[in-house]
Parts: sequence; C-alpha cells; structure tokens
Amino acid sequence: MDFKIEHTWDSFPVQHEPVSVGLCPDEGGVMMQISAPLFNDPPAPLGKPGIPFNELWNYEVVEAFFLNDVTEQYLEVELCPHGQHLVLLLSGRRNVWKQELALSFEVSREETKWKGKAYLPWAYFPPNVTKFNAFAIHGSEGKRCYEALYPVPRHELQEGQEPDFHRLEYFKPIRFNTLLGDEWKQPKSDLWLLEKPDVLESNT
Repeated sequence: MDFKIEHTWDSFPVQHEPVSVGLCPDEGGVMMQISAPLFNDPPAPLGKPGIPFNELWNYEVVEAFFLNDVTEQYLEVELCPHGQHLVLLLSGRRNVWKQELALSFEVSREETKWKGKAYLPWAYFPPNVTKFNAFAIHGSEGKRCYEALYPVPRHELQEGQEPDFHRLEYFKPIRFNTLLGDEWKQPKSDLWLLEKPDVLESNT
C-alpha cells in the first residue's frame, strides 16, 4: 500500500514533492516506509537518534494513525528525519494510555530528502484496525505547515479552525487483507488486552 500526502490539513495542494508513506507486510508486523523532502526546519530534536522523543510533533515529522473506528482505539506513529520516533497508544480521542514504545527505525538523509523504515509489530495495533490517516509537519512558528493524507474538506472548515490530527471522522478505510489475503486475520495483541484495566483505574 502506497500513499501520497498531497494536501495541507485544510485541503490545499502542497507546494513541494509530496511525502510518500508505504505499508508492506513483514514477519510479525508491518514495515512503514517514508520518502519525503528534507526541510531541516525546525532543527533536529536534542534526543538521540533511535530513541523515543516525547512531543516529537513539535519538530519535522511524518505521522501515521491506525484506528478502530468502533472503539476509537488507535496507534499513532511519529517518525523524524533525524532518527527520533514516538509511538503512542490511545483509547478515545487524544486519550493516551501508553507512549514512548520501542521501535526499530532506520533513516537515511540526503541534502534535500530523506527516507525511513520503521517496523511496527502487530502487538502495537489495536484490535480490528479499520481506518487510517497520515500526516506531515515541517516549518517553524508562523511558517509551520501541517499536511494530511485525508484532510478536512474545505467546505467543512470553520472560521478560525486550527489543524487537529485527531479528527477521527476524516480517517478513511484501510484493509490489511488487501496486502495479506482474504483469509488473514489480525493477530491479537497482549499489549492492548492490558489497556482495559489501565482505563478503569484512571476512572476511579
């Protein structure tokens, strides 16, 4: 599966070579492949490459979200051209219950572009992923640019609306069976089985 992020979050065409996101089956999971322009703006995070970096969304980053649209459980993966990454598990919109998970992530950079490969084990995916979206962010302060694979339609924009990648209603269907065959079933995740007690504890 290959996707190109050709629009800003509010449905205007991007003004550069689009970011490409590829999803390929791999043993025990999915390989996520990135090919993108390198803006080098903002500068690299201070964290070590290959290590989770909290609030990575404040830097140059490509993100992918994998959603069960019935339970609103989703996996968020953020990848930076400088090698840092951030993986979050959410149950309900913006409700993070686990973050900074380990990730196998390789990056190669040239002067004006970068490529990345991240291995996403099935254990990180919520049960029954049905929808997907991908995003890219670069630029500093007033020149910050937010891009979306499936953006907010222009006719639905509200005055003063800000970019929000957690607008789950704009995600679109994804079928891993397209990659893995009609008989394939998503493996169960022990990690997500642990999620329910955590949520119950936080509500008491």
